[in-house]
Amino acid sequence: MTHVFIAGFQHETNTFAPSLADWEAFNRGDAFPAYTRGQAMQTQFTGVNIPVGGFIDTAKRWGWQLWPSVWAGASPSSFVTKDAFERITHDILQDLTQALAQGVDAVYLDLHGAAVAEHVDDAEGELLARVRGLIGEHMPLVASLDLHANVTQRMLAVADALVAYRTYPHVDMADTGERAAQLLQRRLQLGRRQAMAVHRLPYLISLNAQSTWLQPAKDIFSAMDDIDQSCQSVVSFCMGFPAADFEECAPVLWAYADEASPAQQAADALHALAAPPAQWRMAFLAAKDAVTQAMAWASAHEKPALIADTQDNPGAGGDSNTTGMLHALLQQGAGKRFPAAVALGLIYHPEVAAQAHAVGVGADMDVVLGVSVPTYEGMSDPPVAARARVVSVSDGRCVLKGPMMRGMVTRLGPSACLDIEGVRVAVVSGKAQLFDREMLRMLGIHPEAMKIVVLKSSNHFRADFEPIASKVWVAKASGPMAADPGDLPWRKLGSHTRTRA
Repeated sequence: MTHVFIAGFQHETNTFAPSLADWEAFNRGDAFPAYTRGQAMQTQFTGVNIPVGGFIDTAKRWGWQLWPSVWAGASPSSFVTKDAFERITHDILQDLTQALAQGVDAVYLDLHGAAVAEHVDDAEGELLARVRGLIGEHMPLVASLDLHANVTQRMLAVADALVAYRTYPHVDMADTGERAAQLLQRRLQLGRRQAMAVHRLPYLISLNAQSTWLQPAKDIFSAMDDIDQSCQSVVSFCMGFPAADFEECAPVLWAYADEASPAQQAADALHALAAPPAQWRMAFLAAKDAVTQAMAWASAHEKPALIADTQDNPGAGGDSNTTGMLHALLQQGAGKRFPAAVALGLIYHPEVAAQAHAVGVGADMDVVLGVSVPTYEGMSDPPVAARARVVSVSDGRCVLKGPMMRGMVTRLGPSACLDIEGVRVAVVSGKAQLFDREMLRMLGIHPEAMKIVVLKSSNHFRADFEPIASKVWVAKASGPMAADPGDLPWRKLGSHTRTRA
């Protein structure tokens, strides 16, 4: 029987964002499950659409014995604190030491790949290296990665195999865990590492241009299966997280095969599709222009018009509390034009949510909603001071039903739907990007019945919202997550990497 040690560490670090990922952030359980350890980790993630869930399900089918350790994840933000990183690493290594004494054959890690700690730029490379230091050079070590990983030379050198998602929105997370298990199985069968070939692209790709629902990524990622079948390979392409200021922030693609020649052939074929920079360039709308176009469109179409408030995406380091899009909706009278049929979410403001719970459903209250935060271009828009009616309240707990993380329980704390001049605003006490319709339904907001929905998200919303929408706009309201990487004040980025495609 094969015995495999499993653990997970997930954080996407925007080094330009305002809030750190401290130990409490990994224990809070907002959009990510709270810190868990031991058998409880395996139980919680069995059957869930995240990589470790896919690995667990595959291991069960194959009769592998698992030794579950830590799974730690926190919402994207600025640096992981030294304290949090060292606590998580300590617990994983402590459990691994015990597992090695009992006898394990391999290690699997469920990683993001774009974490930056206060004291370590390449957090996943550091974790992999510490694990390798315990298990020695010959024990197989395999990890799965997010499509937005910034894959470093150290990560590729230390791990026997790395494999990344092939979808954005990430609907294939469990499938990626299964591919990691397949790579581990092949590593065990061969008794050695497979050959690897790597290409690094010399520019950054905007997060919004990376959606595999859109071109060019749609065709590039669709070609991967054909490349793998032709070359008997496993290819991956991490388009990178373009807001992590360290030397190796960049898109990277790689391939594994039993021998060097097919690995290189596969990597070269994928590189030929991905490398032309012009295909990745895209334009963005100002907040006012996005609202103007959405209102005109909504007047002539039944299905909702969607606007992505991408620069305050809490899935990319924003705090989900800026007000640029809300100001634009109110200034142009969107809620008066479509009363109770314009929705915006999720705004993270625990104090306002608590105020709504205190006054109760149906009550009117004066609010100062949102926060002005530092951004790459100065402070974001001021808070919205308004008279609001409490439409509904919730404990913020919902079971996700969309393609991403289906079955996962999200706990966003005391939450409320406020009506401000006809705009329904979803206010929550936990940070999470709006990627599942249940996050609005828990407050009585039914997305299908809306004319306009503004979502604090970059691309993940597409998986559950785009099927009900008539059109999507990407707005560039002031916020800490720059839609264009060229707008950011880079200091450490390698000289070989351009900030724009």
